[in-house]
Amino acid sequence: MEQKIISLNGNWLLSRADGKAFDTNMNMDLEVASCDVQIPGSVLSGLLQNQLLEDPYYRDNEYFTREMLRNDFTFVRKFNIKKEERKVYELMCDGIDTIADIYINDKLIKNVDNMHVRFQIPCADVLIDGENVIRIEFHSPIIYIENHQPEPGKEIHFTACGAMDRNQYIRKAHSMFGWDWGPQLPDMGIWRDIYIRSYELASLEDVRIHQNHEKGTVTLTVDAEVKMDSGERLHIDEASKEITDLSVEYMLITPDGRKIPFDQDTCIIENPELWWPNRYGKQPLYTVVAKLIHGETVLNERSYRIGLRTLTVSREKDTWGEEFAFCVNGVKIFTKGANYIPEDCVYSRITPERIEYLLDSSVEAGFNCMRVWGGGYYPSETFYNMCDEKGLIVWQDFMFACNVYELTGELRAAIEEEVIDNVRRLRHHASLGLWCGNNEIESAWDHWGGFCDHSDALKQDYTTLFEDLIPSLLREEDDTTFYWPSSPSSGGGFDNPDSDDLGDRHYWDVWHGEKPFSDYENYYFRFCSEFGFQSFPCMETIESFTVAEDRNIFSEVMESHQKNDAANSKILRYISDNFLYPKDFKSLVYVSQVLQGIAIKTGVEHFRRNRGRCMGSIYWQINDNWPVASWASIDYYGRWKALHYMARHFYADQLGSLKIDGTCITPYVQNESLKDVTTLVKLYVKDMDCNILYEWSEEVETKALEVSHTEAIDVSDYIKGIENEVFIEAEFLHSDGTTSKQVEVLKPYKHMKLRNAAISSNTKREGNTLQITLKSDQLALFTEIEVQGVNVILSDNYIHLTDKKEHVITGELPEDYEGIPKVTVCSLCDSYSF
Repeated sequence: MEQKIISLNGNWLLSRADGKAFDTNMNMDLEVASCDVQIPGSVLSGLLQNQLLEDPYYRDNEYFTREMLRNDFTFVRKFNIKKEERKVYELMCDGIDTIADIYINDKLIKNVDNMHVRFQIPCADVLIDGENVIRIEFHSPIIYIENHQPEPGKEIHFTACGAMDRNQYIRKAHSMFGWDWGPQLPDMGIWRDIYIRSYELASLEDVRIHQNHEKGTVTLTVDAEVKMDSGERLHIDEASKEITDLSVEYMLITPDGRKIPFDQDTCIIENPELWWPNRYGKQPLYTVVAKLIHGETVLNERSYRIGLRTLTVSREKDTWGEEFAFCVNGVKIFTKGANYIPEDCVYSRITPERIEYLLDSSVEAGFNCMRVWGGGYYPSETFYNMCDEKGLIVWQDFMFACNVYELTGELRAAIEEEVIDNVRRLRHHASLGLWCGNNEIESAWDHWGGFCDHSDALKQDYTTLFEDLIPSLLREEDDTTFYWPSSPSSGGGFDNPDSDDLGDRHYWDVWHGEKPFSDYENYYFRFCSEFGFQSFPCMETIESFTVAEDRNIFSEVMESHQKNDAANSKILRYISDNFLYPKDFKSLVYVSQVLQGIAIKTGVEHFRRNRGRCMGSIYWQINDNWPVASWASIDYYGRWKALHYMARHFYADQLGSLKIDGTCITPYVQNESLKDVTTLVKLYVKDMDCNILYEWSEEVETKALEVSHTEAIDVSDYIKGIENEVFIEAEFLHSDGTTSKQVEVLKPYKHMKLRNAAISSNTKREGNTLQITLKSDQLALFTEIEVQGVNVILSDNYIHLTDKKEHVITGELPEDYEGIPKVTVCSLCDSYSF
């Protein structure tokens, strides 16, 4: 009677639905009409796996690939089954992308149209004992959206930057149709697990876990939902009335492996180990195991890892308006993170290894939060499990972004199914911190040109969807997790969604508005959930999609890998404001990354100096879905840009920063730890030869989770007449053993009289540790260390060499890497011609 699983992952046969040979841009002598494809997989993964398609990321191959995806495709495989009487058989599809007809033994069992939903499809009537054939016919999403006919009065003319028109008409990751950082590659396929399950009598489908926290104890209560063999879903109490001797038994497994049985549906935990975000404490995880039992037979079981914590968003009224702060176990934290997008355009390539690398890189940079942006997808269990383990709070958007939606009856039903399915899948996770209705749509309806002029009927659809339907579903399915209708928002109802005094804010005047970096300091947002600045990816990444003749930012290929209108010109504009013109392409790439790092550093340090008024910084964005010029701090191949190295410093628990007003300098310490800290602040004025012209020091006490600062220090007497020949250096020696360092100049870098620094470097290897020793004869700003041929995360990079001492940088080589890689070093003075 136990539930059985028959996996349908593995080898399938891929072909065009019309039987014709694949369109290909490969130089091939023979036409090919079918090929093997590994599932989970897709049209693109299958064609690439069989070398029937050139890399769509190479040069301008995106456009051929996009047009190829106008075809329909078929996926087929055979499987054997020993069919048993009285058993329920269901085809379980964890991810079908997107418009597809599913057949078993040539009999249609389901039409599906939502990649964000798991489908359970009854199939006992079509299965036979022995060999069976499953066929899934996929219809081109491009043709589908082009053929959609809106209701009269609900026509839509807005399209997000970089996206294909009409992408809102399908429940598919919007960014697969392009975005202002991503290509237009709307793939299709079986992108998550597919299998057949069989059971008898009933199946345990869902367990809802409630936590009640009181001093010294946590009480867990559980509710179970059972699926009967009739297909009806019932609470266990109702199901047990229909089937005698049917029950659910629960067990709690503690972080150290102890097993504590529930008393019916309740478990009281004495002296609980609480779950905390990264840097605030540990992340102990408990496991709730639920077994559906008939008599003495276990029909099936489910397990849920949970963290014991309270987690919500505080919106208390205060002097400035209304705060917006994550509150964990009663502690209001300063949120530090970035926005997450899908890690690839070919979703089967988003492996657990890639997810872990990205999340580990986030933790290493001091993140405590990741915002899952609404234009992509709901990540896998692996993603959320790792966020639980690593202490990363997940700000979870529902998958709606920058679009107008026509809420037909069919779409409403699809959204209801999508919300319920994903909420039930994710609500138990310790890391889940917030449900958000959408990305930027309330703000767009409020004042975006070309958006807010749509019909009142469509605006009402917005209100119905995000302020009525989704909240009502959450009240039924997850009344514990905080819901926020849109980002940015002040709480809904189109009531000043871009308010600086309450709610969250997206700020783009730096970058889109071309304001100077100092403009951040004109605003005091309560929580900044989007702000960003572009740069080019690392040189090795650029070399992966270009040939030598492409390496000019205005070449056709480079512009094809830049999806934001006029962005390359913006980068040049900001360079002209801050730096001398770079001497070559490589130098331009380097300077763009330095610019990006300075931009975000300026914003974050200002936000943290105003902790209490501002309680969150989530920059745009952490990652790319292909090799591209973008706002990412880690490029497509996992190479850290300058921004991510700088994030290690500006997201440190103890942040020392400088507020500069003319020649007056005020050192600040923001202590984002649960302990008080004492900091010895040392400030220097130095010349280009690193000689100290002025020295000042003071000890500062900073309470836990607070900010302190010294009096302003006026350095005018020490720099008069030589402003472009000196720099300011500050060291913050914290009592927890960490150090902050700041180096600033009082005139634009382009006007500083930098000299051509001679940097000596020595590289050696001890075991798998790469050790790089640097020494400069004078000031060397933004010193970049490039390890060639292998991706190595260094202990620091883009550093300032402000003395003539040796500085040792380390990094871990892969275990299978042999020898010592080539290391090159450059600094700002190397980026232009003397």
